[in-house]
Order: sequence, then structure tokens, then C-alpha cells
Amino acid sequence: MPSVTLSRLTYTGPDGQPLFSNLDLSFGIGRSGLVGRNGVGKTTLLRLMTGELAPASGSVEVIGRVGVLRQSVQPEPDETIADLFGVRAGLDLLKRAMSGEATGDELAEADWTLEARLEAALETLALDAVPATRLSTLSGGQRTRAALAALVFDAPDLILLDEPTNNLDADGRAAVAAMLDHWRGAAIVISHDRDLLERMDAIVELTSFGATAYGGNFSHYRERKALELTAVQRDLSHADRQVRDAARAGQEARERQARRDAGGRRKAAKGDMPRILLGGMKRRAEATAGGLDRLAEKQADAAQIQAAEARARIEVLAPFAVKLAPSGLPAGKVVLRASELTGGHDPELPIIKNASLEIVGPERVAITGPNGSGKTTLLKLLTGALQPIGGTVQIGGPMALMDQQVGLLDRSDSILGNFKRLSSDSTINDCRAVLAAFKFRNEAALQSVETLSGGEMLRAGLACVLGGNTPPMLVVLDEPTNHFDIEAIEIVEAGLRAYDGALLVISHDRSFLENVGVSREIALG
Repeated sequence: MPSVTLSRLTYTGPDGQPLFSNLDLSFGIGRSGLVGRNGVGKTTLLRLMTGELAPASGSVEVIGRVGVLRQSVQPEPDETIADLFGVRAGLDLLKRAMSGEATGDELAEADWTLEARLEAALETLALDAVPATRLSTLSGGQRTRAALAALVFDAPDLILLDEPTNNLDADGRAAVAAMLDHWRGAAIVISHDRDLLERMDAIVELTSFGATAYGGNFSHYRERKALELTAVQRDLSHADRQVRDAARAGQEARERQARRDAGGRRKAAKGDMPRILLGGMKRRAEATAGGLDRLAEKQADAAQIQAAEARARIEVLAPFAVKLAPSGLPAGKVVLRASELTGGHDPELPIIKNASLEIVGPERVAITGPNGSGKTTLLKLLTGALQPIGGTVQIGGPMALMDQQVGLLDRSDSILGNFKRLSSDSTINDCRAVLAAFKFRNEAALQSVETLSGGEMLRAGLACVLGGNTPPMLVVLDEPTNHFDIEAIEIVEAGLRAYDGALLVISHDRSFLENVGVSREIALG
């Protein structure tokens, strides 16, 4: 039975900071989704499982033959599908056999099922390619599908998939989902694709607190997380009450001691007690007061620690929410109109031909279609990043483009500096308040944009664009969920739900499109 068992696993990164400490985790037959914030160590954990990295302490036990899909498949210049599958020699032998050039010994070694099995594996991932196809001629999404087909062909006992649906169109995502549906071994899948995670048998969440396994799919995991949040909020309420109780008890104890001390001083003033007895009473009173203070401090410190721990857990568990100023977009205003639009990077072969569309009021529109159908090209034509060969584009109000590189941000400036530049009518307090709402609190707002992760950069871009006193009437996004963790995606979704303007977005993420309220799709290809 294939399995992976991690026992008391500790790993320290190149910066000397521990990623995992005494981690105990096991995976067996079935499909397990591995989720967590970017940077928490998901890919590192996968590399520990494959033996590419060695733990500082603890052990990794793997039973069964392992196949791995990396986040990116980088081919050699002449590498073909046959090379990826490791069957070039076998196919050459079959070719020689068919032409009568193979020896008797070679014919005995020939695998006459090879071509059919290879073709079946490619069909499983809906990839239209032949063994001689060079990988360098395929798109990134097609190379991912080819690598998955090679795993199906090799049939290992255990597969480790790192973000298998990144850069895939809807058909590619469906092919990956179908492949996993029929997988009978063990599968560990790092993913932020919530539709894919719905097909998992278990979800394992990796956080700074460690790893927690949840039986069931992504919906069941979210239900359990909601229950955890309720429990932690209850713990915080209890801890806050203990803080108040400890402070009140300490104050009452000090007041009682003060009354006893006052009584002792009155007795001493009468002069009817020996001095030695008065001195002893004074020392005992002082010791009692000091002991009460120390006890009260210990109780208060313990309660404060419990409250701080509960707040830290709430920070991890609580869903993101934000309020935004109105954009002022009237319901009937045309914010974008394109007529007979034609263009592309090659004027001789324009990929977009005679495209027309209109967005009125706070509509939410998605541009969909397979990879290579021209979605990003159309977006560039609509936003002026690419000049059309023919046709016209009219923008009816302030617009903000959030491309995959979040190019509207100045990489050399801080998040706060970018906010002030893009929202010049906001006060410094306004800027700080909005950035805090988008989880850039205090010193985090002073980070240079060039040091941010992809998810942090998009979150900063949304804060700067949507958080001003007058947000734009139209926001345009190109694949906003690629390479981002689930928390970052949900922050983007919450920000866009709070935004009352028009939205034009390219995305293959069906959950994202539903969660931001897309009501109309323009399908290309």
C-alpha cells in the first residue's frame, strides 16, 4: 500500500528560520489536497518527500514508487513527447521492426502495446500531440498536460502534484480533474484550485502552527474551519473575561489588604502594643501585599497570553472583509464600448477580428476561452496597451488595469507611497486605515513593493486602486488567481464584492467568477 509518513520532521530554511518543527503527518491511498499560505512550505514539504531535501531532524518514510509534477516543466530545446515519456528507444525499435530492420533479439524485446498506451495517456489529458512533438512548441499549459500524461503512462504508486492546474484553461482543468477522479493509488496535490480541491478525499492544511488533516473535500474543510473560528472566538471571549477578572480580583485583594493595614496603623497609634509585635505585623503585611501583587500579576499574565494566542488564531481563521467608498457609477452609464475591434501582435495575422462589446453600469463580465484564443490580446486592445488595426474603443469613466504583474505599482516605492500616489485625495490616516483593512498594518505598509509576493502585490494593488475616496468606475483584471494561495484569492474576492463599480476579468477559475458575481461571459475561440 503506497504511503508517506513524516515523523517528528523538522526543517530549517536557508535563512536559518524553521519552516516545520516536530511535524507528524501521514498520507495513504486516496487524494489529499495540501493547502496553506504561499511561503508556508508546501513545495518544500513535497521536496522532502521526494528526498531532494534532507530534514534537520525526524524522518520521511515513502512506500511505493513515486511520480512528481513540478510547478513548471522546462524542456530542453530538442526534447519531445517521446523523451518526456521515456519511450524514444522503444518507439525507434518498433519503427525498425515495422521496416524489417530489427534483429530477432530486438523483436523479442519490442513492446507492441507501447504506441497504443502512449496514445491513451495523451487522450486521458485531452492533449492533441504525437510522440515527435517538441515540448518547446507547446504552451505552458500543454506542457503541464503532457507531464501529467507521462505520469499516467508511467503508473507510479504515488503521485505528488504541485499546482497542476496553474496556467490551464477550462478544458485542461477538466482533464486534470478527470485524471485524478480515476486515480487508484495515492495522490498528494498542492493546489489553490477550489474546484479541484472539491474532488479530494482529504484536505491537509499547513500553517505556522503546524499541519492539520481534515477528512472530506474542500467544502467540508471550510465547514470545519468555520467551527474552529467559532470555538476560538469563544476562547478569546473567555480569556478576555479572565483578564478582567484577574485585574478585578487583584484590585479587590489590594483594597482588603489596605483596609487591614489601616486597622493595624490605628492600633499602633493607641500605643497599647509592644514595638516588637508591631514590627512583625508590619513585615507580615508587607509580605502579604507583595505576594498578592505577584499572584495578581501571574494570573493577569496567564490570561493575557491566552488572549493573545486566541487573537493570533482568529487572525488565521477569520475571513477577510473590507468596506469601500462608492465609485459613483450610474446604473445606465456605458463604461466600455468596443466596435468592430481588430488587432494583435502580428498585424498580418490579427488574432482578434471584428470584436464588439459593451459594458453598462456595474456589470461584471468575464472573457473566457481556451489558451491561445486571444483573451489577453483583447484585454490589451480594450485598455489601450495595444493599438488596434481597426475599430474603436471608448472608455466612459476612470479605469484601473490590474494585469498579472500589477504594473500600476511602482516597484521601488513602498505600499503606503503607492497608495498616496494613486489616491492623492486621501489623508495619511485614510491611507493607513485602508491598508490595515487589507492586512498591511503598521510597519507592513512601509514594505517596498519589490519585496512582496505575487499574492501580496495583488492585494496591495487592490488596496491602492479600490481603497481611495473615489474608486474607478471600471476595474480590469487578467488571471488574478494564478499562483496565489487560497487566502490571497479570497481577499481579492472580498475586495471585489465590496466594490460597486464595473468589472471585466479574464479567469479560468469558475469559483472565482461565481464569488465576484460575474453575470455575463464573452467566450473566445
